[in-house]
Amino acid sequence: MKEIKNFINGEFATNLSGKVFEKRTPIDNSLVGKVYEAGRPEVDAAVNAAHAALEGDWGRLSVNDRVKLLDGVADEINHRFDDFLQAEIADTGKPVHLASHVDIPRGAANFKIFADTIKNASTESFRMTTPDGKDALSYAVRVPRGVIAVVCPWNLPLLLMTWKVGPALACGNTVVVKPSEETPSTATLLGEVMNKVGVPKGVYNVVHGFGPDSAGAFLTSHPRVNGITFTGETGTGTAIMKAGAEGIRPVSLELGGKNAALVFADCDFDVAVNTVTRSVFENCGQVCLGTERVYVERPIFEKFVHALKAKAEGMKPGRPDDPATKIGPLVSQEHRAKVLSYYERAREEGATVVTGGGIPDMPIDLQEGAWVQPTIWTGLPETAAVVREEIFGPCCHIQPFDTEDEVVRMANDTPYGLATSIYTSDLGRANRLAVRIDVGLCWINSWFLRDLRTAFGGSKQSGIGREGGVHSLEFYTELRNIMVKY
Repeated sequence: MKEIKNFINGEFATNLSGKVFEKRTPIDNSLVGKVYEAGRPEVDAAVNAAHAALEGDWGRLSVNDRVKLLDGVADEINHRFDDFLQAEIADTGKPVHLASHVDIPRGAANFKIFADTIKNASTESFRMTTPDGKDALSYAVRVPRGVIAVVCPWNLPLLLMTWKVGPALACGNTVVVKPSEETPSTATLLGEVMNKVGVPKGVYNVVHGFGPDSAGAFLTSHPRVNGITFTGETGTGTAIMKAGAEGIRPVSLELGGKNAALVFADCDFDVAVNTVTRSVFENCGQVCLGTERVYVERPIFEKFVHALKAKAEGMKPGRPDDPATKIGPLVSQEHRAKVLSYYERAREEGATVVTGGGIPDMPIDLQEGAWVQPTIWTGLPETAAVVREEIFGPCCHIQPFDTEDEVVRMANDTPYGLATSIYTSDLGRANRLAVRIDVGLCWINSWFLRDLRTAFGGSKQSGIGREGGVHSLEFYTELRNIMVKY
């Protein structure tokens, strides 16, 4: 059985309290290891180590030297690809083909992307004449914000953690990472990589635990934390924003979503069906950008429902390393209970269950895993709970529409505003609708296609701030203006 320890000041550490919690794999509920829960002493030590690193060797490194270290981190992740892959799979249960093509390569790439970004970042400068006839030059420099608390989700643990740690370190900050209690392994493993490539002690720290009265709350409320970045559900984001208000510390929040897909009758039908299949069911529906509401123009509604049903029923659950596996389990028994409660609620609200709605028949060795069926509903009003509330499972409700105005109104009728996708061969219509839908990201005839230089984030209750490319620099640095009179 593995021991998963905190990583503080370049050392793997247990805790003073002796508290541990179990990490079980969602594949079959077997025990992966025990995790040492960080208390206030461990969080204090991590934050203090991060501050010491800022004042020490790390704080004196040039941009070029930081970039070399980050490139080394990316190379070492790729060198230890199989170790990261197995750790990610043990924590999440996701199929090998998904983790090996998305999670681990993107986790490494995030360091290189932001190393390149910081090398090419520019600031503005102005020349002016002063009132007494002298000349003056005003220019800006970017300085690190300080110690950044990085609070991570469990659905894409390595990818979304490095999406924050990469730019934070590129900008010269230090970090204290609080992974989800469901997925502690890859953040811990990254500590070994940091040591191997020579990242100074205290630059990267990891504290394990939960939210309230545990590492998450202790970290986000810590008075020496200079900024907080979080990806996760909106309720937790609200609590973190309140914590950040103490001391007026900036927060960057990427929160929940109830994303819509708009499918028009003139779309490339096969592209639309295949892409919506991915956006609804990939990673067992545990993707913040995933689709839970599908609106289909009435002439192709029945055809589309039938086609998506066939796709869902072809998604075979199974062990991650089985090439036939098309869908993995949910992340935990607790999350499965939540998703199944929505499956039951849909039936209570009168949904037509097109397919799924329960637990699949699994081999005896997998029956204790967190499995659910890919599920499709029709027939519910827009006021139904499963149409309005984020479920974060492999499910969607499909609704017909007749006009552009009608579908825009339905797509926008949500407190969330993260992402949408539009399927049509009329690019004029696509661009016209893209600016009318209240989201941070809009895909046209695609989904999950990302240029990492572009802005990423949500509107309304889906978040605050933007990350990606130079947009990340706005959060992870302070702009300092320098005026020279001569």
